[in-house]
Amino acid sequence: MDYDSEEKRRRREHRRKVIADWKAEARALRDADPNKRMLLREAKREAMRRIEESARTEEDFKKVILIWNNVRIVANWRIEKNETGISFKLRKAEVTDDTKIIPPPFKHEWWKNLLRGQFLDVIFDCPHEIQELTSSRPGYLYTEELDETHKALLYYKAIRQWRSQRIAEDRGQTAKNIRQVYNTMIENIGVKLYVHLSPRYHAGRPLTPRQYRFCAGYWDRESEVEKERLMRKVEMEKKRRREGG
Repeated sequence: MDYDSEEKRRRREHRRKVIADWKAEARALRDADPNKRMLLREAKREAMRRIEESARTEEDFKKVILIWNNVRIVANWRIEKNETGISFKLRKAEVTDDTKIIPPPFKHEWWKNLLRGQFLDVIFDCPHEIQELTSSRPGYLYTEELDETHKALLYYKAIRQWRSQRIAEDRGQTAKNIRQVYNTMIENIGVKLYVHLSPRYHAGRPLTPRQYRFCAGYWDRESEVEKERLMRKVEMEKKRRREGG
């Protein structure tokens, strides 16, 4: 038996089923009472959020991953459908000097966001507005207060995934210096985030899975001296909040 062919066939069938289910759901939503459409969409998003945050076992996470994969299948299919009138060769060919597309090609994340209608991600796709790319309130505050040099470094390392060597060449610095500055910046942001989240973590109050893993990992890796220093910062933060500062 050709296992590769069987696997491809199984994937094609799964893709067809996911798209068919999505079309049926879209038709039902379109035929529903206009006043209820927003409620149905909100209910679906809330159900997805609860599934993600309640995942604890391996089977739970497999279920979440399957849902994400199905969402990606539908998103890719919709993009392909919207590109029907565009030359296939244009999407596949290498962009030359006399045929420029900015940014190339259509599989670039910039175009994907644009086609999904995620215009804010496109508008704020620059180093100076990096704080606008996060929906986290503390994440927004701690990136907004960075100076322009550090914002640019965070943008090109974390968003564009540039290597330290490339950034160093642009800035006329060494890659080692870039790594040191970046690691120090991330560590400082991490401390601030931990100080912000730790009162909820140590009090056993609700956190998202990502926030809980961050706090647990951050706390476990520190020495006893560092833990005492962190707890002093946490107490200072509590006092500042009580005083409304």
